Amino acid sequence: MSKIRFLSVALLLFITLSFAQTDKRLKGIEKQFNSVLETSKTAGFAVAIVEGDKIIYAKGFGYADYENKVPADDNTLFAIGSSTKAFTSALLGILREGDKLALDDSPLKYVPELKFYNNEMNNNIIIKDLMRHSTGLPRHDGAWYFFPSHDKDTLVARMQYHEPFTGVRQQWYYNNFGFLLQGVITEKITGKSWEENIEETFFKPLGMNRSKTMIDGMKNGSNTAFGYQLDDNRNIEKMDYYDIAGMSPAGSINSSVNDMSKWLMTWINKGKYGEEQIIPEAYVKEAMSSQMVAASGFPSDELPGVQYANYGYGWFLHSYKGHYMVEHGGNIDGFSASVALYPKDSLGIVVLANQNGSAVPRLIRNIAADHMLKTNKTKWAEKYKEDTEKALKAMEEAKDTNDISNMKNTRPSHTKIDYTGTYEHKGYGKFDVVVENDTLYAELDNNRQYLHHFHYDTFELIDLKEGKVDTTGIGKSLKVTFTTNVAGDIDYLKAEIEPMTDPIAFKRTPNTIDVDPETMEGYVGKYDLMGTEIKAYIKDENVLYVFVPGQPEYELIPTAEHKFNFKVLEGFKVEFLETDGAINEVKFIQPNGTFVAKRKTE
Repeated sequence: MSKIRFLSVALLLFITLSFAQTDKRLKGIEKQFNSVLETSKTAGFAVAIVEGDKIIYAKGFGYADYENKVPADDNTLFAIGSSTKAFTSALLGILREGDKLALDDSPLKYVPELKFYNNEMNNNIIIKDLMRHSTGLPRHDGAWYFFPSHDKDTLVARMQYHEPFTGVRQQWYYNNFGFLLQGVITEKITGKSWEENIEETFFKPLGMNRSKTMIDGMKNGSNTAFGYQLDDNRNIEKMDYYDIAGMSPAGSINSSVNDMSKWLMTWINKGKYGEEQIIPEAYVKEAMSSQMVAASGFPSDELPGVQYANYGYGWFLHSYKGHYMVEHGGNIDGFSASVALYPKDSLGIVVLANQNGSAVPRLIRNIAADHMLKTNKTKWAEKYKEDTEKALKAMEEAKDTNDISNMKNTRPSHTKIDYTGTYEHKGYGKFDVVVENDTLYAELDNNRQYLHHFHYDTFELIDLKEGKVDTTGIGKSLKVTFTTNVAGDIDYLKAEIEPMTDPIAFKRTPNTIDVDPETMEGYVGKYDLMGTEIKAYIKDENVLYVFVPGQPEYELIPTAEHKFNFKVLEGFKVEFLETDGAINEVKFIQPNGTFVAKRKTE
């Protein structure tokens, strides 16, 4: 049995190596690949090249597990990130072929609970706009990346509060929520989850047997890569897997270059894999054609052969040295990808790397394309090495002149406890600000960040590593600003996490405290405010209310000893004043002033 297993492994190894040895066009290519691996300090990557219906090269470089020196190979699973998008849009192409939808339909037709930010968007956005990034929405990625949810409907509900930056179909702008919504549309029509649709429609018929739609496939699978990044000293550092959760239609697939080769073959062969039509031919042509201008401008003097940037359905479109290129990258914590097609040349290249935000997939893809297309070869490995050395030198020189641009010797306007509470934006989510050991922290999903004072009421969110503040982030981290209402209370935290809109404002709800029934009874009574009788009373199981004649009753929320906020009025609060162990006065603090009412004696 062991001999048979050894023979199978040896045969597989021979086949994999033979890909590199049987095509003369690839002569010398691995020297360049290894140069990129070394210069980039990438843990590992894998690359496959497809021509027609054949894999002509597939191999791994470096390590899937850097710490334990486990090699990456052509079957190693990597996260492909946004290269997932072409899968999601293709589901809609198949549904259109079956007359289940039209791409000019409104998404509200299939997701009736969906609402956009304004009526212009509700009335004009069509499914095509989701597929080609033409809704007028910016990314709003903080709404899913910082506030993940496994419930797709919860994420869709946030879209109502996502502000656009331009009109519908006025400008291309990348937006992951549009692909989430496409996935939800497929779920509503088919009655199956997006994950089930991907597995049944693509993975099974294509024999993509190792590919997974959820992060559990990476965590619990075999021959899977760990993700890495370079720290400030360019040392390889392991990263945690990121669970993209409900945003899966935008980028959750994990795959190998061998599996992805089958996906490339399908697109190269007009939607067919073998004898089976997996994707409608008409859709394949449409998806790989220009649907929106992504970026305009002349080619650069340095790279005159790389021209234009348009977008199809889940694909970027370029001209690469006179060859039509269809491509999509992918980036998620610790992983980068490039999946590329040259349809007129029957060529496909996929590169998957376990390095965060890496240039490696692009470089390896271009090196492979230059060899396969027989173009003038750019010295991509050498160019990257030169560019990297220049960038590192510039960074080193900048260290001496780099100064934190804050106003020195300023203080926050409030005591630390005044900043505490729950902060919420309906289009993003909620988090807490707490004080512990006289230190302010922001807490979200059991993750904690230190709020470091920057200046005035602006703070920085600094990561904690193994329970300690990562001081290297000071001066370089996300800044948030607290604002104060007319009553003097902290009312919002604002963060510039979407560059195309005004800062995202998270409304503060002060922390509440429990008040025992005996103490609460001490507030009950009638109070005289300049001749007007105000009543304080309890109902609804130990909830305090006040009533002012001619106005509705107001529920009070306890925030500190003897202090309450009005539940429904911003900037209004009351404080009961104790003398000689009894409550004899109540102070009404409101935007137009502070007023004191005295207890009436019966």
